[in-house]
Amino acid sequence: MPSLCILRWCGAGVTCFRLTIMFGIFGRFGRARDLRQLDEELSRAGVHPAMASDAVKFTIIRLLKNAHGVAAPQFAQAAPLVAYCMIGSGPFADGNGAELTRAVAQRPHPAVAAQRSLDAQLVLLTMHAKIIRAEVAERFGLNIDA
Repeated sequence: MPSLCILRWCGAGVTCFRLTIMFGIFGRFGRARDLRQLDEELSRAGVHPAMASDAVKFTIIRLLKNAHGVAAPQFAQAAPLVAYCMIGSGPFADGNGAELTRAVAQRPHPAVAAQRSLDAQLVLLTMHAKIIRAEVAERFGLNIDA
């Protein structure tokens, strides 16, 4: 990921602060690599990238980096679960097959029980962002009241 060095003069010399560019500079350099990779994985899982806001995607990236380290976020692990929550079991099964659908459909049960796992955080993110399908929320006993 590219870095931007901001220079500030202080009495003794120059101090350099490294900032990670997530947005690109006004779109000139394009979208950040992590964001593009997450968009690709969401597309593979059946979700058009425009269905989730950038704020949700940045939060997913942050959660993955906190769980797996900055160098190796596991987008392929998170995207199917997020997609399942967003589009529901029927459309997810149509695009991904019955085997993956069964595997992903089982993930929220222990996640909701554990409450602190990465899967639980991803499910709660979709719930709080109001992008979770009602059928998925009902299936796992999640209350999506305002």
